[in-house]
Amino acid sequence: MAFQDFEYITERRRAEKQRKLRKRIAMAAVSAFALVALIAVAVFVGVGKSNDSDTKAAQPHQQAANESSQTHSTNKVIQMICHSADYKEKCENILTRAVKANPDLCHPKDLLKTAISATADEVNNAMNKTIGFKYNTPAEKAAFEDCMVLMQEAKEELGFSVFQVGNSDLGELSSRTPKLNNWLSAVMSYQQTCIDGFPQGKLKDSVEKAFEGVKELTSNSLAIVSEVALFLSTFQEAGGHSRHLLEKDGYPTWMAHEDRRMLKAQDEKPTPNVTVAKDGSGDYNTISGALAAMPEKYQGRYVIYVKAGVYKETVTVTKEMVNVTMYGDGSQKSIITGSKNFVDGVRTFETATFVALGEGFLAKAMGFRNTAGPEKGQAVAARVQADSSVFVNCRFEGYQDTLYAQTHRQFYKSCVIAGTVDFIFGDAAAVFQNCLIVVRKPLDNQKNVVTAQGRIDKRETTGIVLHKCRILPDNKLVPFKSKISSYLGRPWKEYSRTVVMESTIDDIIHPDGWLPWEGDFGLNTLYYAEFNNIGPGAKVLARVNWPGHKLINQQEAFQYTVGPFLHGDWINATGAPVHFGLYT
Repeated sequence: MAFQDFEYITERRRAEKQRKLRKRIAMAAVSAFALVALIAVAVFVGVGKSNDSDTKAAQPHQQAANESSQTHSTNKVIQMICHSADYKEKCENILTRAVKANPDLCHPKDLLKTAISATADEVNNAMNKTIGFKYNTPAEKAAFEDCMVLMQEAKEELGFSVFQVGNSDLGELSSRTPKLNNWLSAVMSYQQTCIDGFPQGKLKDSVEKAFEGVKELTSNSLAIVSEVALFLSTFQEAGGHSRHLLEKDGYPTWMAHEDRRMLKAQDEKPTPNVTVAKDGSGDYNTISGALAAMPEKYQGRYVIYVKAGVYKETVTVTKEMVNVTMYGDGSQKSIITGSKNFVDGVRTFETATFVALGEGFLAKAMGFRNTAGPEKGQAVAARVQADSSVFVNCRFEGYQDTLYAQTHRQFYKSCVIAGTVDFIFGDAAAVFQNCLIVVRKPLDNQKNVVTAQGRIDKRETTGIVLHKCRILPDNKLVPFKSKISSYLGRPWKEYSRTVVMESTIDDIIHPDGWLPWEGDFGLNTLYYAEFNNIGPGAKVLARVNWPGHKLINQQEAFQYTVGPFLHGDWINATGAPVHFGLYT
């Protein structure tokens, strides 16, 4: 557990950082000039308002000149923060209208808040449109119900974003940028998951069209966050400010004494609040019963110990259940199991045996299964939406769509994930470290695919990272591995992003490495990267030649380690073992 890896920076990276910094300072100088000019105009106009009657009587032409100058400066700032947006005209129009209605919206921070608020308004508009649609079949009605739940989640996280921006000074806003990107990326995922839930046809097309504005405005908000963050980080770096995470005994100084104690004794089992046991020797016979008894607004970590046993139940850690720790007697001893599946008429979103929604969820030594089998299609063992969620020494078993890493930041350490088709999928920012990725035997007419990442916008800070993992065949697949093709991933969505680095890849993986979804969909826009992998399946000479497939260097690979990619300081406080940098 080398925490110092996060602080280590080679001289080569220092030199590159300095080069980029000089470029960013030059870019920011233009932005700074526009901002200073705008503030100066705002101050001038503010002073002028205190003598409004004199100004109107004596110098009406001066007032008009001041207003014209203010408008010009505001427009410059709007153009500055919208210039990289994919939907630039819509970005500028919305902000320009907002400033006309309220001239006090002159700071980039205010404009960012306005852009996110406009996205929340568009969510309401889209929901109102879809409410008016006709849902004739049970599948359509169920998809609409899911959609309403998902878009309520989107509204809530947009509200969080507006609050964070509105209640942050410039320094705080810079540190909160990863959180804003996290929430806005999740909003992207929610609206796409809503659309995906509908059967193919005119209704699905209508729903997609209704949410088109949500997608565009969320994309614009992500672009504006990047522009504002660039401006802020440039001057913070130029001023020599940096974060020193490791100050005492190799642990962050901000970490409480109790959390440091947990880290130093991570193999100890924490004292549970409640114990679950099938044989009646605990406080509850079911895991759902233990969760239902959790006090509202519980302070600290709520710890549930699950004794050995196979628990046949659907378990949901709701969004209100924050900072839950669940640990068992081993991933093949304490097991949650179910068999919901798509073929039997259950939507993929609802097939999960276990669902984690509450922020800060931590699981240790637990097993999660979906036993539906390969002939039943999509059948999720675990669906994880919880932000800052951690799984250590856990096991996920299924076939198609085993682990749905749906949204937000997720970390998996020393876990086993077993499946066949797209068995690690979703649109989370998820790092799998030191995990066993076990490829099982599919149906005779199927190909195995390890990942299907679902990023729909290039600015989403999401992706699947397999780091220091081992990808190997299940024993039952070994006799058939020459007849059944297996791949590292395929692009579920247009900007699909998956990185495999410093991992051991057995000969189970086809020399192409990656599989198209359909035709050339996503092949130009995806990001599939490999770095320093070993094993017979890691040979890259015959890899696909798609524009989006890359063999990356150490510097680029570092960006997908836990520190930069997950901004993973939060993992420390859970007591989970974590390696922040590269291993080589």
